[in-house]
Amino acid sequence: MDKEYLKQSLSDAGCCNEATDTILERFESGSIDEMVRLLKKERCRAMDEYHECGRKVDCMDFMLRKIENEMKQR
Repeated sequence: MDKEYLKQSLSDAGCCNEATDTILERFESGSIDEMVRLLKKERCRAMDEYHECGRKVDCMDFMLRKIENEMKQR
C-alpha cells in the first residue's frame, strides 16, 4: 500500500485530519503495530457514529408509524 492510497482511504473512511496525519506518520516510520492500533480506534469511532445514526433512524421510523397509525384512526 502506498502513502497516497492510504491517505485517500482514510479520507474516504471519514477520518479527521489529525487521525489521518498520525496514522500516516506511523506508516512512514514503519510503526505498523501502532498504525493498526490507531486504525482500530478509528473503526470503533466510526461504528459508534453508525450506531448513533441507526438510533436516529429508529426514532424517525417510530414517529412515522405513530403518526400514520393516528391518521388511520381518524
